[in-house]
Amino acid sequence: MRLETDILISGGGVAGLTAAAAFGTAGFRVICVDPSPPVTSASDAGADLRSTAFLQPSVSVLQEAGLWDRLFPHAAALQIMRIIDAGGVVPEPRLIKDFNASDVSDQPFGWNLPNWLLRREMVARLAELPNVDFRPGTATTRLLTRASEALVTLSDGTNVRARMVIGADGRDSLVRQSLGIPVTTTRYGQKALAFAVTHPLPHQNVSTEIHRSGGPFTLVPLPDRDGLPASAVVWMETGPNVERLAALPVPEFEAEMNLRSCHVLGPLTLASNLTVWPIISQIAARMSGERCALMAEAAHVMPPIGAQGLNMSLADLRELLDLAKAAPAEIGSDKMLETYHRKRHLDVQARVTGIDLLNRASMVGAQGLRDLRAKALEALYSARPVRQTLMRVGLGVRSVDTKTTTP
Repeated sequence: MRLETDILISGGGVAGLTAAAAFGTAGFRVICVDPSPPVTSASDAGADLRSTAFLQPSVSVLQEAGLWDRLFPHAAALQIMRIIDAGGVVPEPRLIKDFNASDVSDQPFGWNLPNWLLRREMVARLAELPNVDFRPGTATTRLLTRASEALVTLSDGTNVRARMVIGADGRDSLVRQSLGIPVTTTRYGQKALAFAVTHPLPHQNVSTEIHRSGGPFTLVPLPDRDGLPASAVVWMETGPNVERLAALPVPEFEAEMNLRSCHVLGPLTLASNLTVWPIISQIAARMSGERCALMAEAAHVMPPIGAQGLNMSLADLRELLDLAKAAPAEIGSDKMLETYHRKRHLDVQARVTGIDLLNRASMVGAQGLRDLRAKALEALYSARPVRQTLMRVGLGVRSVDTKTTTP
């Protein structure tokens, strides 16, 4: 069987699903494929228990995709980004600095949602769009491009002729490999534990990043669970230590978790299964090839610090969507894709480099280096113009739009 479409999206993760909804809502014919059916319940095997914080600039993309009204009722606002240095001799806060969104905007920094819930709402949105054909359980197996089109073979034997292919198929992207685009990869010897917790103290819409050694321990607000305040946790540590922690009985794990959290929200209670994720930085040499664009982890991977990962992916989508809507007849052309690469790649390189440096600083174990890290945080925070600039850079904007974003 042969199909024709404007855009084939290879990859049905959060970024790929958002892209399918955005291009479908804009009126383009879209086929989206992924080898694994999306897991849309927290209790199902294979559920992605991480959460995603959508920063302010990403909301406009979600609105254009018809997703924000679905997502907003389930979201927890992120008003304050709190950084705690607990790198003293004993694991307790010795320096606490709050970056408050009110310093740069009348809106929160962003809104946090569980990844499994994002998939549930996004799949439901795609079902509303007659011009979007979502094919879970179907993989891209072969890609051939030429000046006028891309020819894609799917695992079910279907052949697709597309004007443009979007590779949103992860860090081992088949699309990227088919184009022969190399990547530069940095390995840190780290892994991350992702899980949810409940706690007696309200998080008050504060995202808390606790630095000691091995990597940050981050608590990100979630909506209440069973009447208790809840947070998503990403705990980065050396690979062997993560494996050790993941194998502990729950009471022992909770004891170590509470020691590492410095009890900032009171005693934490594990409220989900644990998932383990490898931590790397990776960047593709190019973000486009003939008739193809790379976005999300097919183009860039970084440690989960500062909510940069998916928000960079949606910045990729923002650029692609704007180019496609401005000149629909040029979709997939060399001109469009070269413009996309040029506009996104420098920003991606800068952000991957910045997060790499922050991660290395968070990993340090020697007491002298931990003391230097605390002094650097104090210096950066103390100057208000510097603090405001850092917040704007973190959001990915030069000036923040203060228009209301609630539905």
